[in-house]
Amino acid sequence: MFWTWARALGGIGLIGALLWQVGAGPFVDGLALIDGRALAVALAIGALTTVCGAWRWSLVAGGLGVRLPLRTAVAHCYRAVFLNATLPGGVLGDVHRAVRHGRDAGDVGRGVRAVVWERTAGQVVQVVLALVVLAAFPSPVRPYLPVAVALVVAGGLGAVLLARVLPRAGRSRGARALRTVVTDVRAGLLARRTWLGVLLASAVMVAGHLATFLLAARTAGATAPLSRLLPLTLLALLAMGLPLNVAGFGPREGVAAWAFGAAGLTAAQGVATATVYGALVLVASLPGAAVLLSRGSRSAAVRRERAVRG
Repeated sequence: MFWTWARALGGIGLIGALLWQVGAGPFVDGLALIDGRALAVALAIGALTTVCGAWRWSLVAGGLGVRLPLRTAVAHCYRAVFLNATLPGGVLGDVHRAVRHGRDAGDVGRGVRAVVWERTAGQVVQVVLALVVLAAFPSPVRPYLPVAVALVVAGGLGAVLLARVLPRAGRSRGARALRTVVTDVRAGLLARRTWLGVLLASAVMVAGHLATFLLAARTAGATAPLSRLLPLTLLALLAMGLPLNVAGFGPREGVAAWAFGAAGLTAAQGVATATVYGALVLVASLPGAAVLLSRGSRSAAVRRERAVRG
């Protein structure tokens, strides 16, 4: 509970700092520029990324032995996206779908691990693609890319060496945890029937999020070439991984303001772009609200029926 409030307060602090620096104009002006075409495109992209996320989750869950039909995964993912977009922290929807699936499958531990691993796979693919894009196009962080690449490579090698050095045999908690991690990665991520699908789904999701961000930039009035906007929007997209937000707002707007300003555009345009992106993502997640309401109505009906029978 403490960390939940701390993250929410951190996001409020970031928004307050942005309001003090650029005022409320970029937030309001960005929202006023959204039109029906942008909303329709955002809904279509959101449907594609949600289905890809559900497919990735279904593959990983199947590899871990907790079967998850794609149709069910799509409904759960839509609900999770909506909750992530409206609740502090940006991860409560994923927590909900992990626990719900685990309970339905009769193994909460595996259900939670399936979500953790599929999200981790997505983050890894996003970081790798980000390094490639940021190396290919000029951006404010280009001079620091060698250090970033070195850190990523060192982290990966460190994890592999640690897995080799730590004892896998025995009954200690560490040994059991390591065996579980190795087994999960092999069965859920690297198995022949899952790794390619996980990779493709993750890549399409990253492309979809970037396309939505570029749509937001154009909607907010940014006229810079795509080659200039792409790395800036990617930096803002990476910032969304920080759990310091309020309904998605916070680090995304802060990094967008810095990146756009450092690239010779304006901080206000960066804030407007990130604000439009947040609004488009929220609209794209609205089918999740319908899923949430329908499941709630169904559960209430079941409870009433049980009460009548009792």
